Amino acid sequence: MIKDKYSVATLSGGYGRKKSGFVLATDVSTAREIGDEPRQFKKKFPDIMVAVDKKRRRGIKKILDKKPDMHTILLDDAFQHRYVKPGLSILLTDYAKMYYNDTMLPSGTLREFTSGIERADIIIVSKTPSIFSPLDRRLLLKKIAAEEYQRVYFSYIKYGEMIPCSTVQEHKELVSLDKNLSVLLLTGIANPTPLEQYLQFKVKKIIPCEYSDHHNYTVKDVEALEKTFGDITNKNKIIITTEKDAMRLEKSELQEILKKLPLYYIPIEIAFHEKDQEDFNRHILNYVRTT
Repeated sequence: MIKDKYSVATLSGGYGRKKSGFVLATDVSTAREIGDEPRQFKKKFPDIMVAVDKKRRRGIKKILDKKPDMHTILLDDAFQHRYVKPGLSILLTDYAKMYYNDTMLPSGTLREFTSGIERADIIIVSKTPSIFSPLDRRLLLKKIAAEEYQRVYFSYIKYGEMIPCSTVQEHKELVSLDKNLSVLLLTGIANPTPLEQYLQFKVKKIIPCEYSDHHNYTVKDVEALEKTFGDITNKNKIIITTEKDAMRLEKSELQEILKKLPLYYIPIEIAFHEKDQEDFNRHILNYVRTT
């Protein structure tokens, strides 16, 4: 939305990468060098600047050293980085585990007390059902009890058509989801449930193969994947993974095994309910234009 009118950079911590310090992504940067999510950003938006640096202040300075007229910097996962004060803060809370039902680490998943939500300019309830009733909206708005200066939006995940992973050499044919298909679902993300729910009514059977978020896939993992896939008796079978996992499966040492397997990923987009998309876009563009 922003990149066609303004210069844009993203700055992430680069979680899970092997390199440290500031790194500016290129078209050939790997997840091992910059992290899986920044690799995904660069692959989807090759014409923007994608940078990683655990120290956000230093990262911002490096970006501006390289491009002094940079107009917009999007900080990824930086709500707790107090050394940087953003002009606009967007906080996401998962519909399945709203922040007000969660607790602080280690008993819950929150990194700070719920009072921290006061710093957010925009609150997005993410991963809501695609069919979302006005009653659910009203109940959530009441529980969130946003301040006057805050805006609340409701989003959901839209899944695209399957895409063959770049590792696939021998399985480039188009495959569609149908009730005769068995799917080995490979995930290394925080919450694979929405993808499982999307697939469960479209295919015959799902065989989950789950790892922790940002899992660093090894040859041993891929060998186990190959064996599990071979044990599926249905001849109509494929392996599906997430867009983020696909970035971590591009490693050269995994290619020899993966190229034998029909491996696909399902890209996702974020959509908003009702007029939220229009209001959200206007909110962001007004901020960027006037700052």
